[in-house]
Amino acid sequence: MGDDSGSGREAEAQPMPAEVRFLKWLVTGLAAVMGGGMIALVALMWVRLGQPSLPQLPDTIILPEGASADAVTFARDWIVVVTDAGEVLLYDREGRLQDSVQP
Repeated sequence: MGDDSGSGREAEAQPMPAEVRFLKWLVTGLAAVMGGGMIALVALMWVRLGQPSLPQLPDTIILPEGASADAVTFARDWIVVVTDAGEVLLYDREGRLQDSVQP
């Protein structure tokens, strides 16, 4: 028993080989980079999910009977609505229907 504790102290007193020290620094550095990446990911999600949702359709826009909007695009001069049937409706900013395209 006395020999085991003495040999353990001798093993601790010996310096680590250069390869093991390099590997230790490499693992520590990679863990730090991974931790920083996780923090950046969470911060990015916090910022992106905290933004307000897209604007609602103006009340003046009236969709055809039985149609519901699947996609809405707000451009500078018009609003484009794609219905669940695939019809593309082009409205001006005041909500007046300008054109429609059937699938």
